[in-house]
Amino acid sequence: MLSQTLKRLIIACTVITSLVIAGCATGPKVRSDAAANTNFSSYKTFGFMPEPATDKAGYATLVTQHFKDAISAEMTALGYQFAESNADLLINFNSNVESRTDVRSMPSASFHYGYYHYRRGIYAGFPIYTNDVDTVHYKVGTVNIDVVDAAKKQLIWEGVSEGTLKRKDLEQPKQAIANVVGLIFQQYPTRQTVPQS
Repeated sequence: MLSQTLKRLIIACTVITSLVIAGCATGPKVRSDAAANTNFSSYKTFGFMPEPATDKAGYATLVTQHFKDAISAEMTALGYQFAESNADLLINFNSNVESRTDVRSMPSASFHYGYYHYRRGIYAGFPIYTNDVDTVHYKVGTVNIDVVDAAKKQLIWEGVSEGTLKRKDLEQPKQAIANVVGLIFQQYPTRQTVPQS
């Protein structure tokens, strides 16, 4: 009877652990919003805001260049042409990395013999149920891309991605930025009309 209870507890803990690991393994959450009654195919050219939000202290950062490269590739794939001036669309972007801490509690059971050592190997005492508490430190990255109608000075599309950063993302920011920009642009309104290669 007791061994059945222990087996069930081990199976339950294994399932819960698997779900937690699977939850951590999922990619970033991406959401977007578009202005109503906007004909995105009427725009032909794009450019960037003079001072994107990722620029600091009056100079362009490497992060800014990585974003411009990735966004240019996506916009070109959508059929837009880059224009240094007088572009139909202006693009702004921002990124933020935030440290977070989670305290996670997992139920566990243990058998303590101590004084009752004579039970060892013959039968177990009643299990003592406790909670194992883990503190997990991690970094969350948020990327925001704004597409603005230059003539109207009006935001017409916004894409946002938020997800846990892996060590690889921090060590290879150019590739990480290209990946997240690609994910965000999967939700661009004209994406479904562009032939996929």
